Amino acid sequence: MSVDKIKAIYGTRDILPAEADIWRKIATTVAKVADEYNYSFISTPIFEATELFSRGIGETSEVVTKEMYTFKDQGDRSLTLRPEGTASVVRSYIEHSMGARQGLAKVWYAGPMFRQERPQAGRFRQFYQFGFEAIGSLDPSIDAEIIAANYHIMELLGIDDKKLYVNSIGMPGERKKHKEAFSDFVAPLIGKFCADCRKRFETNPLRMFDCKQDACMALLKDAPVIFDYLSDDNRKHFDTVCDFLDHIGISYELDKKLVRGLDYYTRTAWEIKSDKLGSQDAISGGGRYDLLVEQLGGKPTPGIGFAAGIERVILAMPGKESGQDRKDLGFFVVIGNSRYKKEAFGLLTKIRKLGFPADIDYLGRSLKAQMKQADKSGFYYSFIFAEEEMTRGKVILRNMVDSRQFEIGLADILKAGNTIQLGELIGYIQ
Repeated sequence: MSVDKIKAIYGTRDILPAEADIWRKIATTVAKVADEYNYSFISTPIFEATELFSRGIGETSEVVTKEMYTFKDQGDRSLTLRPEGTASVVRSYIEHSMGARQGLAKVWYAGPMFRQERPQAGRFRQFYQFGFEAIGSLDPSIDAEIIAANYHIMELLGIDDKKLYVNSIGMPGERKKHKEAFSDFVAPLIGKFCADCRKRFETNPLRMFDCKQDACMALLKDAPVIFDYLSDDNRKHFDTVCDFLDHIGISYELDKKLVRGLDYYTRTAWEIKSDKLGSQDAISGGGRYDLLVEQLGGKPTPGIGFAAGIERVILAMPGKESGQDRKDLGFFVVIGNSRYKKEAFGLLTKIRKLGFPADIDYLGRSLKAQMKQADKSGFYYSFIFAEEEMTRGKVILRNMVDSRQFEIGLADILKAGNTIQLGELIGYIQ
């Protein structure tokens, strides 16, 4: 009797072993930059009270009205799988009184997020993000720092076509003035806009600039922009941020129509884009959220942060054919005769204890098949237990890139108390 296969839910995917190298590279790069900028890791629950997101992101935002995965638990509480990371971090900041203990809280996170949107290249219903948050300072230099961290990560990941766009979207009072002027401009044309833009016009007109349809963008070509309604203080704040970016050599473009998709953003906003992603070209973005802590029940506290979608970052990275690069100082142990299995297993254990990645055949393959397996493993080197050499107590250390090799005494590696470092041995064949 045949049994139907169970497949992954639409909009989700498996991250397979062949992709592991590129995901690990991103994770280690983000962690490295976080250490350099003194951001500490934080992990929040995958699901939260629905109110956290409806109150924090905004009840009229598309994320809340269209995209959230919300359900009732056995206690009849409304819970939501987190659609983004900032609201959860701010909730944790308030709940654990981070501000009282730390003053300025600088944290980073990574993990899965969930939005019920139409899957497309680099966009899934379960997707992965990393992000940085700095809560507690209104100093423009912290804006520049976190933008620099965002940009630095993309540099280290080799995204050479990246472009940084910056803007200021002001505060609610300024947006109110802008909304009045914007409404006067758009109202006579509103019937020509798409359905989403007409809805945004009623709830959050600023987000009409986020529309991806060319016809809507053409209609908004000469529309008033929020940047022209900034107060002197907010204009000075933004100019100072730009001065810091100029000073540290980060190139950017001013995009007065740039907006962010979540309602909590204030003042500084930015996106990093790549031409490799087509019309949906943003790979990362962020901004200030100076009212969010208070909206979620905390004391008035400024904050700023960014997030990047890992799947979209991978699309923009060079050499995204993951699993093709060889692992430095990795070893595959090849066994020419099964009677050497114990010695080979002992060498495998020794290599690992010295801190190097290593593997061995567990399927009883032939010598030829094991060599193919060693080549496919991605390790730079192999130790070969060949019949002739083993009669002399020797094993072969082989460079899998250029096939150079030499013999080494097995006892020299395995004997008790030996302090030999395998990294020294490979100098002979490099």
